[in-house]
Amino acid sequence: MAQYSETLDGVFTALADPTRREVVRRLGRGPMSVGDLARGFPMTLPSFMKHVRTLEANGLIRTVKSGRVRTCALRRERLALVDDWLAEQRRVWESRTDRLEQFVTDPEEQQ
Repeated sequence: MAQYSETLDGVFTALADPTRREVVRRLGRGPMSVGDLARGFPMTLPSFMKHVRTLEANGLIRTVKSGRVRTCALRRERLALVDDWLAEQRRVWESRTDRLEQFVTDPEEQQ
Protein backbone atom coordinates (compact mmCIF):
# COMPACT_ATOMS: atom_id res chain seq x y z
CA MET A 1 0.00 0.00 0.00
CA ALA A 2 3.03 2.28 0.38
CA GLN A 3 3.13 2.96 -3.37
CA TYR A 4 -0.36 4.46 -3.11
CA SER A 5 0.54 6.70 -0.18
CA GLU A 6 0.54 10.02 -2.06
CA THR A 7 -2.66 9.16 -3.93
CA LEU A 8 -4.35 8.01 -0.74
CA ASP A 9 -3.27 11.20 1.05
CA GLY A 10 -4.96 13.25 -1.69
CA VAL A 11 -8.15 11.24 -1.45
CA PHE A 12 -8.29 11.64 2.34
CA THR A 13 -7.54 15.36 2.02
CA ALA A 14 -10.39 15.74 -0.46
CA LEU A 15 -12.75 13.80 1.80
CA ALA A 16 -11.75 15.79 4.89
CA ASP A 17 -14.21 18.54 4.02
CA PRO A 18 -17.91 17.98 4.84
CA THR A 19 -19.07 19.74 1.66
CA ARG A 20 -16.98 17.44 -0.51
CA ARG A 21 -18.16 14.36 1.41
CA GLU A 22 -21.75 15.44 0.78
CA VAL A 23 -21.00 15.89 -2.94
CA VAL A 24 -19.57 12.35 -3.04
CA ARG A 25 -22.64 11.07 -1.20
CA ARG A 26 -25.00 12.76 -3.67
CA LEU A 27 -23.04 11.49 -6.65
CA GLY A 28 -23.36 7.99 -5.22
CA ARG A 29 -26.93 8.12 -6.54
CA GLY A 30 -25.75 8.96 -10.06
CA PRO A 31 -24.26 11.75 -12.19
CA MET A 32 -25.52 15.29 -11.61
CA SER A 33 -24.92 18.71 -13.08
CA VAL A 34 -22.81 21.15 -11.08
CA GLY A 35 -25.86 23.40 -10.75
CA ASP A 36 -27.96 20.60 -9.27
CA LEU A 37 -25.15 19.58 -6.94
CA ALA A 38 -24.57 23.15 -5.77
CA ARG A 39 -28.22 23.61 -4.77
CA GLY A 40 -28.60 23.40 -1.03
CA PHE A 41 -25.07 24.49 -0.18
CA PRO A 42 -24.78 27.93 1.45
CA MET A 43 -22.09 29.24 -0.89
CA THR A 44 -21.61 30.92 -4.22
CA LEU A 45 -21.12 28.84 -7.36
CA PRO A 46 -17.44 29.89 -7.70
CA SER A 47 -16.81 28.71 -4.11
CA PHE A 48 -18.61 25.46 -4.83
CA MET A 49 -16.51 24.95 -7.97
CA LYS A 50 -13.37 24.95 -5.81
CA HIS A 51 -14.75 21.86 -4.09
CA VAL A 52 -15.56 20.24 -7.44
CA ARG A 53 -12.02 20.94 -8.69
CA THR A 54 -10.50 19.45 -5.52
CA LEU A 55 -12.55 16.27 -5.90
CA GLU A 56 -11.64 16.05 -9.57
CA ALA A 57 -7.93 16.76 -8.98
CA ASN A 58 -7.82 13.88 -6.50
CA GLY A 59 -9.61 11.52 -8.86
CA LEU A 60 -12.82 11.11 -6.88
CA ILE A 61 -15.05 12.55 -9.59
CA ARG A 62 -14.85 13.28 -13.29
CA THR A 63 -16.60 16.12 -15.04
CA VAL A 64 -17.78 16.44 -18.61
CA LYS A 65 -18.95 19.66 -20.20
CA SER A 66 -21.70 19.53 -22.79
CA GLY A 67 -22.64 22.99 -24.00
CA ARG A 68 -23.14 25.10 -20.90
CA VAL A 69 -23.75 22.19 -18.54
CA ARG A 70 -20.96 20.51 -16.60
CA THR A 71 -21.93 17.06 -15.31
CA CYS A 72 -20.12 15.32 -12.46
CA ALA A 73 -19.86 11.58 -11.95
CA LEU A 74 -18.33 9.59 -9.12
CA ARG A 75 -15.21 7.52 -9.83
CA ARG A 76 -16.04 4.58 -7.59
CA GLU A 77 -12.75 2.82 -8.27
CA ARG A 78 -10.94 5.66 -6.50
CA LEU A 79 -13.01 5.06 -3.38
CA ALA A 80 -11.78 1.47 -3.52
CA LEU A 81 -8.36 2.83 -2.46
CA VAL A 82 -9.91 3.98 0.81
CA ASP A 83 -11.72 0.68 1.21
CA ASP A 84 -8.48 -1.26 0.63
CA TRP A 85 -6.61 0.88 3.15
CA LEU A 86 -9.35 0.46 5.75
CA ALA A 87 -9.43 -3.31 5.19
CA GLU A 88 -5.67 -3.45 5.74
CA GLN A 89 -6.01 -1.44 8.96
CA ARG A 90 -8.88 -3.64 10.11
CA ARG A 91 -6.72 -6.75 9.67
CA VAL A 92 -3.96 -5.18 11.78
CA TRP A 93 -6.37 -4.13 14.53
CA GLU A 94 -8.12 -7.50 14.62
CA SER A 95 -4.78 -9.29 14.81
CA ARG A 96 -3.76 -7.14 17.77
CA THR A 97 -7.04 -7.62 19.61
CA ASP A 98 -6.89 -11.38 18.95
CA ARG A 99 -3.43 -11.49 20.55
CA LEU A 100 -4.64 -9.39 23.48
CA GLU A 101 -7.64 -11.66 23.98
CA GLN A 102 -5.37 -14.71 23.93
CA PHE A 103 -3.06 -13.10 26.47
CA VAL A 104 -5.93 -12.18 28.80
CA THR A 105 -7.75 -15.53 28.57
CA ASP A 106 -4.80 -17.99 28.39
CA PRO A 107 -3.42 -18.72 31.89
CA GLU A 108 -0.07 -19.88 30.44
CA GLU A 109 0.47 -16.45 28.86
CA GLN A 110 0.19 -14.76 32.23
CA GLN A 111 3.03 -16.67 33.92
